[in-house]
Amino acid sequence: MADIDTLADRLKKIIPNLENNLSSQLGEITITVSAADIISVCQSLRDSEELQFDTLIDICGVDYSTYGQDEWSTQTASSTGFSRAVGQEDGPESPSDAFPSRFAVVYHLLSVSKNHRLRIRVFALDDDWPRVPSVISVWTSANWYEREAFDLLGIMFDGHTDLRRLMTDYGFIGHPFRKDFPLSGKVEMRYDPDTKRVIYQPVTITPRVLVPRVIRDDHRYSADDVPSDQKDSESNA
Repeated sequence: MADIDTLADRLKKIIPNLENNLSSQLGEITITVSAADIISVCQSLRDSEELQFDTLIDICGVDYSTYGQDEWSTQTASSTGFSRAVGQEDGPESPSDAFPSRFAVVYHLLSVSKNHRLRIRVFALDDDWPRVPSVISVWTSANWYEREAFDLLGIMFDGHTDLRRLMTDYGFIGHPFRKDFPLSGKVEMRYDPDTKRVIYQPVTITPRVLVPRVIRDDHRYSADDVPSDQKDSESNA
């Protein structure tokens, strides 16, 4: 298995102008390319003898519209593990400070023969009508992955021959993984005894922000209050 530095050098050698668009974190490499170059870059990654990224593991969409923002004002909610959507202390004030556009498409690649992985990120520059070229011509397995990203986030893939919804119901309106889509949805389904059929109606759940779960330091979690015999049993476990 090639180490991260070796893989990075090979990527810079094959893909031009990659110096400032390559990052390595937690043992993984991410490269950012433009939508106009995604097909040619993917072809180079697949066909290069040094890389041989022959397998497309996954394609997913990302909505950065609320990146680094919180849903409530709190000083006690944990920023990891328990609280939801709590912003980072040093995070950007708005998505535009960190990213060129709201939507991005992320590709996860695997080279079976070389045993290394790669992540590619492409930003769709039009927030109102996000579009990225389809990579079906490079990996046919992209078909359903792109359909899923279109269904859940509304990202269009130019060149896709059968771009239909995949996860949601027939006649579904909107894209449920977008950050501005309500958590409770917009419509609900129920059985109507009068018409004796299933009908759709506007959702009756009142939208609300869930109360954050907080890790509290009190006597219930103090090690001094644990009986000595319990401490001994836990240490011997």
